[in-house]
Amino acid sequence: MLALSDFLVLAAVLFCISVVGIFINRKNLIVLLMCIELMLLAVNLNFVAFSHFSGNIAGQVFVFFILTVAAAEAAIGLAILVVLFRNKRNINVEQLDALKG
Repeated sequence: MLALSDFLVLAAVLFCISVVGIFINRKNLIVLLMCIELMLLAVNLNFVAFSHFSGNIAGQVFVFFILTVAAAEAAIGLAILVVLFRNKRNINVEQLDALKG
């Protein structure tokens, strides 16, 4: 049987991998979005673990709302990437700081 600490350690490892991915890779916008999604999944794993071990379903319901927001964020992020690629022919993060309204 798995204990609560096993789930918390796994979530902490996933969160640390995503933070390292953000700090190491600052050029590729798609990888940055994937690291942010990995962060959200680590937090969701904590919610589900605490919810399961406390016997309260509120954490699992909250995860559904987080996943809905994450899906909308991914769709909007990819749409912005497609528009940027069409206009600039590049999605390099270092060159996107020159965008002005």
